[in-house]
Amino acid sequence: MECNRETVGQESGVCRMSTKKLGEQTVALSDPPSIVGHANVVGKKEGEGPLKETFDYIDKDDTFGQPSWEKSESEMQKQALTGALDKAGLAVAELDFLFAGDLLNQCIGSGYAARGQDVSFFGLYGACSTMGEGLSLAAMTLDGGFGHWTAAVASSHFCTAERQYRNPLEYGSQRTPTAQWTVTGAGAVVLAKEGPGPYITHCTIGRVVDKGIKDANNMGAAMTPAAVETLKAHFQDTGRAPGYYDLIVTGDLGVLGRELLLELMGREGYDLYANHTDCGILIFDEKEQDVHCGGSGCGCSASVLTGYLLGGMKAGKWDNILFCPTGALHSPTSAMQGESIPGICHAVAISTRK
Repeated sequence: MECNRETVGQESGVCRMSTKKLGEQTVALSDPPSIVGHANVVGKKEGEGPLKETFDYIDKDDTFGQPSWEKSESEMQKQALTGALDKAGLAVAELDFLFAGDLLNQCIGSGYAARGQDVSFFGLYGACSTMGEGLSLAAMTLDGGFGHWTAAVASSHFCTAERQYRNPLEYGSQRTPTAQWTVTGAGAVVLAKEGPGPYITHCTIGRVVDKGIKDANNMGAAMTPAAVETLKAHFQDTGRAPGYYDLIVTGDLGVLGRELLLELMGREGYDLYANHTDCGILIFDEKEQDVHCGGSGCGCSASVLTGYLLGGMKAGKWDNILFCPTGALHSPTSAMQGESIPGICHAVAISTRK
């Protein structure tokens, strides 16, 4: 039987095309899952920034009571997930699936955080886009009828990222003007098949985009092309214009990446100046905290989403948000081999209405 769009709904044959796919990259959830719990934890520097009132827990020395930075990051994930579950009134064993990721090799931050917890686990790597990837998969799982509750968690830690990607902290190397500061933070979201909202209504799954950027200290330039392609796909697939959303939030392009995004989207006929911001810009005070081009890391968009953004939606500040975390899919090995830096961006539409 030939597979084409006219075969949708036919019972005979083996071809059954999904009616939930819009265009090339977007999924429209027929029964949008509800965000029933969200929580975050951050480090000292993040707690001194402009979003400090939106964080559930701020650690005083970034160790979270652990003897190593890597163990600290696992503890951050545990605390964020526990906080989100508490707000949802659930125990971890009630989750059907947990989707979690971080920046470390083999996702050890997430794997060790899930160790000993009574939950089915998917370990993810989308670099700084991991919260968008996790939310998409968690929402699609529930909409597909594969459970009642799922959770998505993502984290990063300044010290673990510096140790893995750059230089030992003791080295004290000078940071370039285009560099960003890896956020010490973790965010968790609990989704339910039924609930009061906000709801995840659409997911535009990104494609890997590589424009040849090789400067590991210029993540904004490396990731912006992927954000452009995902945003274009979302608007084309859904038929929506940028003005449909109260807020379009990328992460973590930073100051330079945002400038590039606005310019490149303008060339494509999309004006984002009125309603676009970036998690890497929101989380720190650029003038007072010396972070150069802003924040980055999985924990940046995860902690901004689970505090400032979802808190604002529940307070009635926004009805529709397009959450678009971005990631650089490189590694120390690829950098040493002279490879360029591929980028990825996933867009998640969140609404107070189904």
